[in-house]
Amino acid sequence: MTIEIRPRGRYFEDFEVGSEFVTPARTITSTDIVNFACLTGDFNEVHTNFEYCKTTPFGEPIAHGPLIYGIMGGLTYASGINDGTLLALLQIDNWRMLNPVKHGDTIRMQSQVLEKKESSKPDRGVVTFLRKCVKQDGSVVQEMKATLMYKRRPREA
Repeated sequence: MTIEIRPRGRYFEDFEVGSEFVTPARTITSTDIVNFACLTGDFNEVHTNFEYCKTTPFGEPIAHGPLIYGIMGGLTYASGINDGTLLALLQIDNWRMLNPVKHGDTIRMQSQVLEKKESSKPDRGVVTFLRKCVKQDGSVVQEMKATLMYKRRPREA
C-alpha cells in the first residue's frame, strides 16, 4: 500500500493578488540575540553590550537585522504556507529596517501578494509579496518585497 503525502503549502494557483496572510507570533529573547552573535561572529556592541547600549537611543541590546529576517522565514514555515510547495527564494528588494527589536518583543509577519506570473516552465510560477515584520505594538520593524517560486498544482491524472 502506498500512502501519498500531500503538501500542506499553497501552490502558485492558490495565491491571489491582494490576498494577505499573517504568521504565528514569536517572542525574541536575549538568548536568540546572543546565539545569533555567536553563530555569525557579529559581536557588535549594539547587540551584545548592555553598558554600551545605555548610551544609545535603544537603551539596551537590539536584535541583528538578519536575525529578524531569518526568524521571519521560520514564522512563514510555521504558518505552513510554503510546506512542500516552495521551490526558491528568487529576490529580496527594498529590505528596510524601520524599528529595533529587543529582548521580550513579540513579532509576526504579514504578507500581501503584490504580483504573480507564470514562468516559462509549466510546473512553476513566481509570486511577489510585500512582507512586513510587525511587533506586538503594531509597529513595523522590517519591510521588504520578496519574490519566490512555487510549484504549480499537479494535474489530476
